[in-house]
Amino acid sequence: MDPFQMVVIIVLIAVSARVVRQYLKMKEVQQAGAATDKDVARMESDIARLKERVHVLEKIVTDNDRQLAEEIRKLA
Repeated sequence: MDPFQMVVIIVLIAVSARVVRQYLKMKEVQQAGAATDKDVARMESDIARLKERVHVLEKIVTDNDRQLAEEIRKLA
């Protein structure tokens, strides 16, 4: 084998190893991103549920009948 062929083979092996390593790293990042998407969807549903609960609590606190009942109870 002539030295030029040996250099070309070594370079090809090094480049192909780097390509395979990059491919595996990209695949790992994509899998991590999929888990993150699931987490984001779960958090969005939690936020929507919490917003609804806060809305209900605000309605209860600002209810005029409740305020009137509280004032009557304070007077008694």
